[in-house]
Amino acid sequence: MTENRLKHETSPYLLQHADNPVHWRPWGPEALAEARADNKPILLSVGYAACHWCHVMAHESFEDAETARWMNDLFVNIKVDREERPDIDQLYMAALHQLGEQGGWPLTMFLTPGGEPFWGGTYFPKTPQFGRPGFVAVLQEIARLFREEPGKIEQNRSALGQRLSAIPEGAVGINPRIVTEVADRLLNLIDPVNGGLKGAPKFPQGPMLELIWRAGLVSGESRYFEAVEHTLERIARGGIYDHLGGGFARYSVDEEWLVPHFEKMLYDNAQLIDLMTSAWLRTGNDLFRQRIEETVGWLTREMMAEGAAFAASLDADSEGEEGLFYLWGEAQVDDLLGTEAGPFKQAYDVTSNGNFEGRTILNRLKDPFPRSDEEDLARSRAVLFTAREPRIRPGRDDKVLADWNGLMIAALARAADTFERPDWRTLAETAYRFIAESMRRDGRLAHSLCNGKSVWPGFASDHACFLTAALALRDVTGKPRYLEDAIEFADALEAWHLGEDGTYRLAASDAADVIIRMRSGTDEATPNPNGLAAAGLARLYHLTGQTRFTDRAERIINAFAPEAARNPLGHASLLTALSVAADGLQIVLITGDSDATSDALLDTIKTVPDPNRSLIILSPDEDLPPGRPATGKTAIADTATVYVCRGKTCSLPVTDANELETLLKNSVGP
Repeated sequence: MTENRLKHETSPYLLQHADNPVHWRPWGPEALAEARADNKPILLSVGYAACHWCHVMAHESFEDAETARWMNDLFVNIKVDREERPDIDQLYMAALHQLGEQGGWPLTMFLTPGGEPFWGGTYFPKTPQFGRPGFVAVLQEIARLFREEPGKIEQNRSALGQRLSAIPEGAVGINPRIVTEVADRLLNLIDPVNGGLKGAPKFPQGPMLELIWRAGLVSGESRYFEAVEHTLERIARGGIYDHLGGGFARYSVDEEWLVPHFEKMLYDNAQLIDLMTSAWLRTGNDLFRQRIEETVGWLTREMMAEGAAFAASLDADSEGEEGLFYLWGEAQVDDLLGTEAGPFKQAYDVTSNGNFEGRTILNRLKDPFPRSDEEDLARSRAVLFTAREPRIRPGRDDKVLADWNGLMIAALARAADTFERPDWRTLAETAYRFIAESMRRDGRLAHSLCNGKSVWPGFASDHACFLTAALALRDVTGKPRYLEDAIEFADALEAWHLGEDGTYRLAASDAADVIIRMRSGTDEATPNPNGLAAAGLARLYHLTGQTRFTDRAERIINAFAPEAARNPLGHASLLTALSVAADGLQIVLITGDSDATSDALLDTIKTVPDPNRSLIILSPDEDLPPGRPATGKTAIADTATVYVCRGKTCSLPVTDANELETLLKNSVGP
């Protein structure tokens, strides 16, 4: 076989390479069998549709006939969409890290015919640049070593295999106090002016911000909340946010959040919606409400995929240029806005020289929010938005990814409840229902769906994120089926992803084409599935009283305790789960005869800025789930009654909404 075989795939990223002169194969048993039969090393290239440098390497090398000739002669070439196969990406990215490289995409790895890694890198220029060898020279040298010095290949292969399969040893157990200790360390790393971690580039770092927020919840100290809120405000005012169309870009290349890497990812927007919902609940800052509303507007306008679920991402590039769709010149703004241009240019940093390569990225970093003329600015934004619509748009990756959709569904559900937006709740439930019905069989989820084709079986991340989504929808709708689903997703993790050390492997146990099922508790741009699962399991225990769930959560946390103690900053979601398990907030509402009283108490409960609080609503004749903290449960004189529990300790009964508000504020902290 010599032809490029990607034309049969459905992944938008793989299809971008279907016309390359490179004889690409998709990952799978056929490609691995071909490498073994031909005794050729494998060149593995991993990327994703919205990746700018993936496009650069493709244009320079993969579309070049001469480079392709060397690739085809010397290697079996395999192309992988990291979003479609995160298990493959995780394995070979870990191998690159073991080689001492920082990592990133495109990921370029060299494997034995059996799929075992022995060397690699990221972007390779076509010709030598900045001390980096040209790609063809790299190909020739790797092929020479494979033929003439197999001992060196074997040495690297063996060492990497041992490191990738190793399970770290150490003492079991980690104290929940580590949450505030780590948050204190993080506060020292936070940029006091711009928010986020000091320096550049700047990523939103959702799991890290949630951990700092969690420290505020368990300590009651406002400095933790304020650090997160300041970061969110700078992000919301920066160029990383699309001030015309809504939605946040993946990261900022500078320390001010001004110049984004323009791709928009579903997972970033999900985490920022959720964090800004918490921030609004605590502060009432209208900037957060507005950004959430605008971002959900972007989601419904630009990101709806098949089945009313959500697409994965928008590309950074259009017309071959990064960010072109989003940039403005001063003359364009003047022509469109006329006499209204002056205030808009002042507010949004529009100047004759621009702030990015002679053009302007709209931002509000130097301008206060709100201003007295916000309504006028909104009208001006609408004019520019309409003028922008005919531009050639960045490409969209239409894959429906179960895990990223789960994060967005959970965020939408909570925001819908907070801002009393039933249309958002419908959006969340419709996406959930489509994935749960179309991408699930025998209690398990597929990972990806595109053009009717699924990637099966799904990953631990899919089941952990849908466990989170089911719990969120159960909280805001009260529908029992969501709790039943949450239990099913938790049990699927246990049945198909459990490793010998009690943690969850990303790949399922019946995955046939993965040489090592990787063990990891480290967060990436999304929270680690072990951290998400542990938090969800702790909440399932709060809601059901079934100790099997808290036993699983404790097992996961203890298994990763040695690594979390050595690298707590990389295990933020796991530490958040530890805090939820040890000090999680549970609120028991016993309904009474008066719907008005129950509603008033429930409205007060909704103001709690804790994304992991568990709400149990019971009628007076219902009992608490077995094993829950004793509340001395009773409805007082048939009046709706609330008990507030933290950990295993509960308050006295409360029947007045004002008293409950005070109690909930005081419940923040140990």
